[in-house]
Amino acid sequence: MFATSGIVILAFVILGIVFTDPLLNIATAARDWIGVNLGWLYVLSTTFFLGLALFLMFSRFGSIRLGPDDSRPEFGTVAWFAMLFTTGMGIGLVFWGVSEPIHHLHWPRSSEYLPGEDGAPVVQAAEQAMALSFFHWSFHPWAIYIALGVSLGYFTFRKGLPLRPASALYPLLGDRVFGWPGNIVDIVAVFGTIFGLATSLGLGTLQIGGGIEYLFGIESNALVHSVLIIVITGIALISVLAGIDKGIRRLSVINLWLAIALMTIIFLFGPKLWIISITSTGLGDYLAGLVSWSLSFPSPLMDEQAASWTTAWSIFYWGWWISWAPFVGIFLARVSYGRTIREFVIGALFAPVIVSVLWFGVFGGSGLYFDLFEGGGFNALAEEDRAFRLIELLPLGQTLGLIVATLLIIVVAVFFVTSSDSGSLVVDTLTNGGDTRPLKFQRAFWAVSEGAVTLVLLVLGGADALSALQAASVVTGLPFAVILLFMCWGLLKALKDEPRRHRTETTAYPPRPTHRTPER
Repeated sequence: MFATSGIVILAFVILGIVFTDPLLNIATAARDWIGVNLGWLYVLSTTFFLGLALFLMFSRFGSIRLGPDDSRPEFGTVAWFAMLFTTGMGIGLVFWGVSEPIHHLHWPRSSEYLPGEDGAPVVQAAEQAMALSFFHWSFHPWAIYIALGVSLGYFTFRKGLPLRPASALYPLLGDRVFGWPGNIVDIVAVFGTIFGLATSLGLGTLQIGGGIEYLFGIESNALVHSVLIIVITGIALISVLAGIDKGIRRLSVINLWLAIALMTIIFLFGPKLWIISITSTGLGDYLAGLVSWSLSFPSPLMDEQAASWTTAWSIFYWGWWISWAPFVGIFLARVSYGRTIREFVIGALFAPVIVSVLWFGVFGGSGLYFDLFEGGGFNALAEEDRAFRLIELLPLGQTLGLIVATLLIIVVAVFFVTSSDSGSLVVDTLTNGGDTRPLKFQRAFWAVSEGAVTLVLLVLGGADALSALQAASVVTGLPFAVILLFMCWGLLKALKDEPRRHRTETTAYPPRPTHRTPER
């Protein structure tokens, strides 16, 4: 597993350097084809995962622990949530917090909200712009993570199988999960993790580069991006070698508080009444449209604007979240030993959603206000520059403005590190047959590999770097969407055999030994 996955990833890096344009064209064409022809699979599967999460929370299965009945959580609630949030959302929230609502304001889902001939956006489009941002960053992505996280936590800690996606297929495949069928599943998970991570790390690099240009006037170009990726990957390498408790946990808790401080400052100096109004109204619109949007895959023959918007936005996000699912789901399972399924679902489905709503309400709401009423000009800027433009427009003063901009860069950088090192730990676990105590050399290899893939997609993608990142997510997410549906089938099949009154100890699947308590 380690050798095969490593060779293929290295081959991609080499091909990306040698055949940059052809590789980019192929990936982009594949993304467009998937969006048009198989986008419905993303839409229906993500909606199914949300329904599954709610079912698990309210059903009798919610009381089942991810471990023996007498097991208890390893990490406290604050540390657990911090690792949950910084791993699952971090960089993307900061990157898109201002930018995505601005996109939806100027290119809305509904044709009735299209800007007029003068290019000025429609004020009423702001509510839908906020609601659609909530739609992409709230229940659906976390439901995807829950589907994989619960499956692996259950089969690993309760049934004694290795911490690998193939383990969730044991009720369907039996011992064949330890042969080539299981290896194929895990290799697909490795690719999804690497490219999903590269997307987020690439977004983080773009934003840090934009911040450096804002603070110091150094042009955000390929050279700067390369240096940033190398330096931050080096920091992530140190953190991943330190382990979960000393590295990832501490960084996650620190960054959670830094992010809260940053959001509080923006709210206090921003248009507070507008933020409260647009957040509340947008949340209402989101909840009202949740079912219809969840099942929506409009045909261009019926609504050309909604169809093109859905392909460009929702399909990209569902593919991105699914490609991230092996990484985030495995890591969530890894740090959730001893929690009940109900605790897992509530913690992973509702707590991060509250933070996402507040984050977009503060950052996105402020951006919408300045763009609509103060001539903010966000739409003319690159995505990575819009958060710094917001800081510039706030009445912070020069000194405090520089401090806030620096804090934003630090938050993104630490998100980069926590995503990279937790991703390295997950990929190494995957390529070692589910062993939660992998060799440090292999952890280091994957940390460097993630930086190398990000470098290829971002730097060599040039002006089309963001398209390259998005294409990689959509394409790699497709096969794992199918695998994840079968994993859910395996989970439900196994849960049906759980007794209504759980025994003190649960029996592992023969002939595999029971799983060890994971390394801290």
